Amino acid sequence: MKITDYIKRANGETLFSFEIVPPIKGKSIQELYKNIDPLMEFKPPFIDVTTSREEYIYKEKDGLLDKKLTRTRPGTLGICASLKHKYNVDTVPHVLCGGFTKEETEYLLVDCQYLEIENVMALRGDARKEEKYFTPTEGGHQYATELVKQIQDINEGNYLHDTIESTDLSSFCIGVAGYPEKHMEAPSLQSDLKRLKQKVDLGADYVVTQMFFDNQKFFDFVKAAREMGIDVPIIPGIKPIAVKRHLQLLPQVFSIDLPQDLIDAVEACNNNKEVRQVGVEWAIQQSKELREAGVPVLHYYSMGKSDNVKAIAKEIF
Repeated sequence: MKITDYIKRANGETLFSFEIVPPIKGKSIQELYKNIDPLMEFKPPFIDVTTSREEYIYKEKDGLLDKKLTRTRPGTLGICASLKHKYNVDTVPHVLCGGFTKEETEYLLVDCQYLEIENVMALRGDARKEEKYFTPTEGGHQYATELVKQIQDINEGNYLHDTIESTDLSSFCIGVAGYPEKHMEAPSLQSDLKRLKQKVDLGADYVVTQMFFDNQKFFDFVKAAREMGIDVPIIPGIKPIAVKRHLQLLPQVFSIDLPQDLIDAVEACNNNKEVRQVGVEWAIQQSKELREAGVPVLHYYSMGKSDNVKAIAKEIF
């Protein structure tokens, strides 16, 4: 079922969902199952599965360093199919511009249709680690708007090199990212919202936000989006702080602000076990307020661990 249909069917009730990261290649999927199992009692209608782009690694060969391009976490579509079969839950693969040509994207979407995966998350993706700014893959898309258009074109039977007339076309429900504190590369929040409006106009069906720790930023973002004519569901993304170094890492990587009360509470912790509890309590308060405000879904970034997300969900759902 489409994400938008789940939201309609919930009739105003807030749903629970979460995002997982594929294991590093060579690792068993069993560890992933162990982290998902405890969360299934909260009946998530869908689970997001991230996609990692390619990156360079260096291997020593004949005394020299040989530069190779590789993916450390492949298998997004395989994991989606596995979870769909094991848990009878809808899965949402992330589809990226970075690291993929338009042809590779088309093949991925064809495979999604074969697997009866109806929802996809269309993202530009990050720059490679060695790049300061995002560089599009040769033959790929530069912006998520272009990716959304390609997906919507396929929904209409318009492929890259041919047009197909059929009564069995795909009908992907397209999710896109929103940034309550603006994308780090956007010159302003207003210009970032204009880009989001473009994605919706091209066919995006719902928005999932980047993590934030001040609910007022989310409420202001939704208000500004509605005023711009963005009328699709906007789902807040929540990440509980788990280790003390998140105080430096999260603002640096995601260009977000942390409330001073949260910073003070984390800095007062003696170890990361205490930090994890602070993160849980903060996310519980965030989630309660967001649910009372009527958000359609509370979407948690689990990052491969489920104990803190379970502790939060037990207080909310």
